[in-house]
Formats: sequence, structure tokens, C-alpha cells
Amino acid sequence: MNQESPPLLTEDDLRQIARWAVDCAQRALPIFEAAVPGDTRPHEAVEAARAFAEGGPRTAHLRKAAWGAQAAAREVADPAAKAAARAAIAAAGAAYTHPIETPHQINHVLGPAAYAIQALSLGAANEAATMEAELQWAVAAASPEIRRIVGKMPGRKPSRGAFHALLFALDTALRR
Repeated sequence: MNQESPPLLTEDDLRQIARWAVDCAQRALPIFEAAVPGDTRPHEAVEAARAFAEGGPRTAHLRKAAWGAQAAAREVADPAAKAAARAAIAAAGAAYTHPIETPHQINHVLGPAAYAIQALSLGAANEAATMEAELQWAVAAASPEIRRIVGKMPGRKPSRGAFHALLFALDTALRR
């Protein structure tokens, strides 16, 4: 009898990832909204991700909302606002994380938190302290299910660049 192994990520896992992604991205949205009043595209992406996290289907609306947030990120010049919009993109994209075991896929799980941390710390009076505080918040906000999901995926290797260092720090902290 040939038994297939269960998929690396289930739809429930994707909903758990989206829930955490929404929590993280939501914290950064005010930064985008202050920089670009009236542009609701990142907010719409976060709300579409929330609908999926709460049991809704993956729809064309979810994908369209992610593309809208991506356009908003491209159009804004402020680096913190750009990172906030990217957190929204990544939150909406969480529903589409591939259930395959590659080191790249962990970036999709960690990306919403990393972009939100980046958005909240850029331009802060004490950028390093804010980044550390937001990193601790994101790790504390991660459910046991998120830690389980991260734990069964290949871990990130240290790499160059501040954003990649942030992804590595999140990955490492969630595996403890």
C-alpha cells in the first residue's frame, strides 16, 4: 500500500500564516496611511487577507488586492510607507504560500512581519531599539501553530543586507 505523506502546508496552515501576517501588517498600515492619505489599497489587501484567515476562500479579489498594494508600494517614495505597503502585499500573498520544502518559502511566511518591523523602525527616533521591540512583538504574537509551521520548513541561512538579517532573526527566534 502506497501512502502519500501529508502536504507540508495545509489550508489551515495558510490561514494561520495569514492571521499572523494580518496582525503584523495591521500595525504598519498607519505609516502608509499617514504618508499617502486616501490610498486604501494596502488596507484593502490586509482586509482581504483577514477574510481568508477567517475562513474565506482564495479569490480573485484577494489576488487583485495584493496587486493593488504592490502598485501602492511602487508609487510611494517614503521607505517606511513602502515597507508598510509591502507588509500588506505579503499578508495578502500568505494565502498563496507554496506547500513545498524550499528555503525560499519561509520568506513568504516571515515577510509580512519583517516588512512591518522595517516600516515601524525606519525613521524612528531610535531605529535599532524600535526594530528590536517590534521583532519581540512579532515573535510574541506568533501562535504555537506559526512556530510549528516555521519549524517544519527549511530554515534561513544568514545572508547579506539588513532585510535578510531581519528575516534570519525572525526565523531563528521562532524556532526557539
